[in-house]
Amino acid sequence: MRVEDGFQPVPFNEDNAYTADPVLPALLKRLLSSAAFADINADLRRFGGEVMLQMRALSRLAEPPRLLQYNQWGQRIDELQTSEGWRGLQALMQREGITGLFYERKHREYSRLHGFAKLLVAGAESQVIDCPLSMTDGCARVIELMGTQAAKEDILPRLTSRDPAIAFTAGQWMTERLGGSDVSRTETVATPVPDSGPHPYGPQYILDGFKWFSSATDSDIALALARTGDNTSGSRGLSLFLVPLRDPLLRAPGAVRPPALSNHIYIHRLKNKIGTHIVPTAELSINGARAYRIGEPGAGVRGIAAVLNITRMHCVANAVGSLRKCLATATAYANVRTVEGGRKLLRDKPLHVAELAKASVVYRALTHLFFGTVLLLGKAECGVASEEETLRLRLLTPAVKAFAADRAYAASVECLTMLGGEGYMEENGLGRALRDSLVEKIWEGTVTVMSLDLVRATSKGDTLVAFAAWANRLLSACPPPFALAHAAAIGALRSALAAISSTYERPIPELVPRPALFVLAHVAAALHLLEHALWVEAVPADAEVFRRWVTEAGLDAAVAELGRAKDVDERTRVRGDAEIVFGRGCAKAHL
Repeated sequence: MRVEDGFQPVPFNEDNAYTADPVLPALLKRLLSSAAFADINADLRRFGGEVMLQMRALSRLAEPPRLLQYNQWGQRIDELQTSEGWRGLQALMQREGITGLFYERKHREYSRLHGFAKLLVAGAESQVIDCPLSMTDGCARVIELMGTQAAKEDILPRLTSRDPAIAFTAGQWMTERLGGSDVSRTETVATPVPDSGPHPYGPQYILDGFKWFSSATDSDIALALARTGDNTSGSRGLSLFLVPLRDPLLRAPGAVRPPALSNHIYIHRLKNKIGTHIVPTAELSINGARAYRIGEPGAGVRGIAAVLNITRMHCVANAVGSLRKCLATATAYANVRTVEGGRKLLRDKPLHVAELAKASVVYRALTHLFFGTVLLLGKAECGVASEEETLRLRLLTPAVKAFAADRAYAASVECLTMLGGEGYMEENGLGRALRDSLVEKIWEGTVTVMSLDLVRATSKGDTLVAFAAWANRLLSACPPPFALAHAAAIGALRSALAAISSTYERPIPELVPRPALFVLAHVAAALHLLEHALWVEAVPADAEVFRRWVTEAGLDAAVAELGRAKDVDERTRVRGDAEIVFGRGCAKAHL
């Protein structure tokens, strides 16, 4: 039989990435002012079409970067060659206002919602181009908060520019060979330049060290941690630095871009990663690079926290955006794939639709949780957040990052399987989406690292009090008919809240933080879904999503696991874990 003969599979069609989304338009209508929604909704409708056409076309041109370390004469040149697709995607996003929207603040505290909505819609279609843009966003915030006046005049406008010809991107250099999230043993050393006099960008230093991961190696500047104190001072001896990757940093329009070697920064090698293949991630040798200190000596970790709070939200945008694509693809496929001898479509099979509904509930919950937290970030940056909202933002930032990355990835895998063998084909982009979103479970902190940060967030007793006050207000606002119809879900939420309130009492057992994070994040997502279900323009499906998220999506299992972690004989459990993993003779080392 010729390939043209016989049954021909019907290709599925996907609609506008924004208007076809089951969550985002209504959610933004609730969160935004009417004037802001009219403007932002129109922009997102236009951008949703750009994602499906122009962005997908550029993505097909994206290829992994190449590193040419030496020329034909044996001279070190470290020429990093990126693809047309990478450069085109970056330029497209810069023109769309990533990161400009966040700092133009046309819609004040809603500007974060606008920009992150674009990132969610573009997720999985943009080849993780947001990686360097997320660090550019963080760098812009640091300069806005802590930079000198000259840095605000010279560098900040380029970081936020919509003109790709002059726009800067930025890197973030924290990770070294001694540890990932643990920066206390940082080896990179910063030495003051003697008799250099004041510089407009800050005190001048020379940096020497080795950075194990640099995910924006083609950027213009970087924020780096380096040691200004002695080796015994740990993270208290670290300061934050602005590092130009090329000298001169400011050049005339159209001038040739110097190599990174011009500031004594050498690309040791490009990383060979599971995903994010087109992102130029490298190991860097810093051999006498000129840098400018930002902030006070020894305050580097506190300074870089402003970056992490932002980049963690970008991680969530990519993770949930990847789920958006996987769910949209699986839903579109169900509309055309025939079964039972061609008599029915997949959409007509209740068992299949039930699995789509499970994934949709997860997507809806994570999207509501994410944008609820983004709104708090926007309010905090514009100085209009209440004290309670500021405390809630501190609590939710690590929780949302860890929880969304974990749950979105698992749901994305299920969506891929709903296409059967077609889901395993590279052409549909789902495989790349999974590979790329997997990194969000690692970048900027794993679940375990985030759970320990959540413990730090609760060290100030007011954070949990603020969270409980918000939760109790929402639960008390339920009209009697709604409360009666959803008594089981509301009761489960109240029980979970009670479990959280006693979890972070000191001392906290070592096995508790991770399951505690999952319970808190699950409850927070439920509360955002409840808020939307009570909204005057909500539809009955919103209440059903709330009910299913609380009673069917794993909250009971999360609370049970937290209970076990609280009640277990920790010494016996730790010994048992060590014997299972490392063997009987190694258990003593873990006690």
